[in-house]
Amino acid sequence: MYDPTRLAALVAVAEAGSITRAAERLGYTPPALSQQLAKLEREAGAALLVRHHRGARLTAAGELLAARARTVLDELERARHELARLTGLAGGTLRVGTFQTAGIHLLPPVLSAFRRAHPDVELTVADYEPPAGVAAVAAGEVDLALTHTYEPADPVPLPSSVGAEPLLVEELVLVTAPGHALGGGGSRLPLAELAGQPLISMAPDHPARQGVETALARAGAAPSVLVATPGYALVCALVSAGLGVAVVPEMVARTSATPVGVRSLSEGELRRTISVVHRAGEPAPAADAFRALLRGAFGRAQQPARA
Repeated sequence: MYDPTRLAALVAVAEAGSITRAAERLGYTPPALSQQLAKLEREAGAALLVRHHRGARLTAAGELLAARARTVLDELERARHELARLTGLAGGTLRVGTFQTAGIHLLPPVLSAFRRAHPDVELTVADYEPPAGVAAVAAGEVDLALTHTYEPADPVPLPSSVGAEPLLVEELVLVTAPGHALGGGGSRLPLAELAGQPLISMAPDHPARQGVETALARAGAAPSVLVATPGYALVCALVSAGLGVAVVPEMVARTSATPVGVRSLSEGELRRTISVVHRAGEPAPAADAFRALLRGAFGRAQQPARA
C-alpha cells in the first residue's frame, strides 16, 4: 500500500522538475522530501527519479506510478469533499475568539491544520481579553473562544448556554532582568522570597489577576509599576529594563521578545488554565472539528511545560 503523502511528493517533483522546487511547493525541506521519495522507491522496488544538474526527472517506472498517483490523489480529494458535505463542513464560517498570548503562540498552527482539512469553511478570528470571550460565545458573536482563568481565584460561573473544556494548565513563573539575583535558579522559589521585591504588577482590579495579585501582596512583594491593561509583552519589557520583577504565565516568559531571567515558583501555588468555550447542546460540526484539533495541539504544547 503506497503512502498518499509520498505519492503526492512524486507528483510534485514530476510537475516542478526539481526536488527543491517541489519541496517549496509542499512545505518540506529538500532533504525531508528526498527521504519520502527514497521510501517510495523502496516500496515500489524500482528507481523512480533520475537526478541531474538542473533538477530531477522521472524514470519510466516513475512516470507510470505518477500517472496512477494522480488518479488516487484526485479520488482522495473527491472523498474529502464528499465527507465534508456529509458532516456539514463543506462551507459556512467558523468564528473563533482568542486572547493575545494564545492567538500568537498557540492558535496559528491549529488554524492552519483546520484550513488544510476544511478549505471550504471561512475562518474569522477576533480578539477578546478574558473573560469577554465567554460573553461573546453566549451572545453568538463567535462560535468558540479561547479564554483563561487563574489560580488562586474565586470561581466565575459560566452562562448556562456555554460549556468549557480545559486545554492547557501552565504554571506562573518569576521573570527578572538578566543577571538578577533571584532569576535563573534551578530550585523553585518560595513566594516568601519575593518580600520587598519591586513588582511590575497587573492592575489589582483586573478580574483574572485579582487572586494572583492578592497572593503576591500577601508574600510582601511591593508594587513598583502598575500595568493597567493586560499586556504581558509590556510587563516583560519593563522587567528586562530592570524596573522590577513580575509573575507571568510560563508561555509568556519563554516567548518574551525582551531578554528575561525565568525561575519556577513554589509548586502549584500560582497557575493559569487555558480553556475553549463553546455553545452547549447545539450541533456545530465545524466548531467540534476545531475543538478536536485544539486538544491535540494544546496537548503537545503542554508536554514541555511539565518537563
